[in-house]
Amino acid sequence: MSRQNYRILVVDDEMPFMMLLVKILQSENYSVKGVTDPEEAIDLINTFSPNLVISDLKMPKIDGIKLLEITKKKDKDIDFILITAFATVETAVSAMKIGATDYLIKPLKDPEELRLVVNKVYEKYLLLSENIHLKSEFTKDLPPLNLIFAGMTEVFEEVKSVAPLESTIIIYGETGTGKTLIAKVIHHLSKRKGPFVEINCAAIPENLLESELFGHEKGAFTGAHTQKKGKFEIAQDGTIFLDEVSEIPLSLQPKLLKAVHEKTFDRLGSINTLRTNARIIAATNRDLKEMVQEKKFREDLFFRLNVFPIRLLPLRQRVEHIPEIANYILKKISAKIGKKILRIAPNSLNRLKQYPWPGNIRELENIIERSVILCKDIELEIPEQILENISSFTIQETLNPPSTLKLDGDIRTIEKKAIEEALKKTSGNRKKAAEILGISLRSLHYKIKDYGIKK
Repeated sequence: MSRQNYRILVVDDEMPFMMLLVKILQSENYSVKGVTDPEEAIDLINTFSPNLVISDLKMPKIDGIKLLEITKKKDKDIDFILITAFATVETAVSAMKIGATDYLIKPLKDPEELRLVVNKVYEKYLLLSENIHLKSEFTKDLPPLNLIFAGMTEVFEEVKSVAPLESTIIIYGETGTGKTLIAKVIHHLSKRKGPFVEINCAAIPENLLESELFGHEKGAFTGAHTQKKGKFEIAQDGTIFLDEVSEIPLSLQPKLLKAVHEKTFDRLGSINTLRTNARIIAATNRDLKEMVQEKKFREDLFFRLNVFPIRLLPLRQRVEHIPEIANYILKKISAKIGKKILRIAPNSLNRLKQYPWPGNIRELENIIERSVILCKDIELEIPEQILENISSFTIQETLNPPSTLKLDGDIRTIEKKAIEEALKKTSGNRKKAAEILGISLRSLHYKIKDYGIKK
């Protein structure tokens, strides 16, 4: 809220002093009204709806303490500053215990005293308003923070530290661990004014990816009938989230490097260089350092993206939080489908806790949604045919890998096994297998090739 929209009501039975306060505050661009009659002030609290009341303590009919009580009954969020003489400072301090925000000493020796006290109250109001707005944004778009960061307290501390800065961030995590959610939290906490713009680099064909990222001019290629803005341009003043950044082809990486390093880019078919101030957040489920060694990813681009790495834990390392996460997902999906299912049966929860979740939370969401569709009770039992599909794995396999395997190797083994199982269940239908695994078809193609999975 600007100062012009911040409303202040001044109440003092001495007309010259009241007019002086009004004049000082109007010079600071606040919206101000002044009265000498406390009863008139009570009417204005209803019609003017002030954000702040500044009132003298000693007045006929209704004194400042009584006006404070009336004001707080009408709206407890209205700030209140008492004006008092030296002899009644103790009264003003006592008044702060019942809701006064601050007090001023009368006579006012320097107008700056008034400006400082009112500005402090105004800034506090702005901060509270931003917090309420941020809370409503989380409520609207995202799960509660305690669920997003369940079992990842250190990650939350990292997010809070880096969000207000301009640093480039890369989020590492397996498929389905919530990298997009974390990126959105960072965007909300950054207070950037522009939009959150997401692009999944693995979901767009290579020949279209450059245009999606940087835009194109009319006639730049066959089918380019109009000018198009790219994601970097759309994300001006906001955040661009490059999901699965590891899938960007080597041929396009120099242009991305330029956008990350110099904050400039060119639309396809354009001779004009454009600037971007978008905050860059990237994410990947692969080891970029290993890809650099294999010459599959540029080293200079890796260093530019890897300024502040955040590593998310897989769901199998947050087993104790599976019940609260699963029940939140149940509530969300039940509302979407239109069923009233109150909880997950204890035996089903125990089974869910024994599975290593190679697809992480995305896979958990898929299983709960399929179960909700089939459920005919207020308590959700995971159907046997779904439980059978997840019973071939145990959590111990993941937490206690054979000594011959590295941890990263074990994760790859589990992921490869999950892909093979999905392909087997779908009789080799890659599109359906990708849906079961909660990944893009392009990602599945890549992983099949990477793991050397035979048809």
